[in-house]
Amino acid sequence: MKFLVITNAPTLLQDEKHVAYAPYVAEMNIWFKYVDEITILSPTKHHQKLLTTPFNKQVNSISVPPLAFTNFGKALSSVISLPIILFKMFVACKRADHIHLRCPGTIGLLGCLVQICFPKKIKTAKYAGNWDPAAKQPISYKFQKWLLSNTLLTKNMTVLVYGKWKNQTRNIKPFFTATYKNNERQVPKNRDYSGELKLVFVGSLVEGKRPLLAIQIIEKLNKLGFDISLDLYGDGVLKADLETYVNENNLKSKVRLFGNQKKEVVKDVLKESHFLILPSKSEGWPKAVAEAMFFGAIPIATSISCVPYMLDYGNRGVLIDRDLKKAVETVRLCLDDSERLKLMSIKASQWSQKYTIDVFESEIIKLLKG
Repeated sequence: MKFLVITNAPTLLQDEKHVAYAPYVAEMNIWFKYVDEITILSPTKHHQKLLTTPFNKQVNSISVPPLAFTNFGKALSSVISLPIILFKMFVACKRADHIHLRCPGTIGLLGCLVQICFPKKIKTAKYAGNWDPAAKQPISYKFQKWLLSNTLLTKNMTVLVYGKWKNQTRNIKPFFTATYKNNERQVPKNRDYSGELKLVFVGSLVEGKRPLLAIQIIEKLNKLGFDISLDLYGDGVLKADLETYVNENNLKSKVRLFGNQKKEVVKDVLKESHFLILPSKSEGWPKAVAEAMFFGAIPIATSISCVPYMLDYGNRGVLIDRDLKKAVETVRLCLDDSERLKLMSIKASQWSQKYTIDVFESEIIKLLKG
């Protein structure tokens, strides 16, 4: 099988090996196990530092310029590049047996258009963003969602989305992302919610993840008399600001920043923590939430994207508002009910342990068979 990936994720050449963003590579390596020839059409330059890893199999890289319309110069360059990208994309799609789109994104958007020319080819699309029909999103994102859902224009394609949504077309398939294997399943630790409580934040220290709000929630809860600590794992542009806030507000005994850590370190932390907190502005499938649930750490997360579905609308996690005062009150009420929290932990683990890498791989095999 000749397998084509069309994606915004840059494919970089390092030490004569093709590499890309590590979490993306981990997923694609599973797809690649079951195909004969791999071609990736994507940008091949990236100016920011990425956590990269090599693909397990040899890939053929088709280089296209990145598209951006943030200023006049970039917009003009992108418009000039469009015919070249569309030509390369058309030729690659014509040669492929299976077309796989990674959306949303500008290159993915062009892929959505070009795939219309190949109604008989087997196709899949992974929509890694927020599929919520009611979400406020850029027009380009809404257009991609509309086009992928339009079964008159988009034929023979399965679109993988996060969460279950009402009134979807027959080609939309609820999907997931996995981190752990079947043999890593275990009965979660029986936690005591009446004493000191340990919270953990896992993610980039950027505005979209709202790490400051997480710290402020813990700060307010401690002032209300709860004994709660928060450990943050991750790095980002807000790290220095967060450290300043912790120091200026005398929170060093309650809040610690550990930076990026290895997967095994985070895994051990999740096994011991009572809660994971992630008050994001937007998510696709938040892996940190699913990973915490796997080991019985109760997620505290904003009600966005498929998070309410993951948390069963409050039965296996705590859904909070973006407003600090409202969020604190919601968490406070939950902390007053230890029995409810124990049940939440069990339900969270039981649900998340259904979605392992082994299950993910079996679903991929089905999709490749068409």
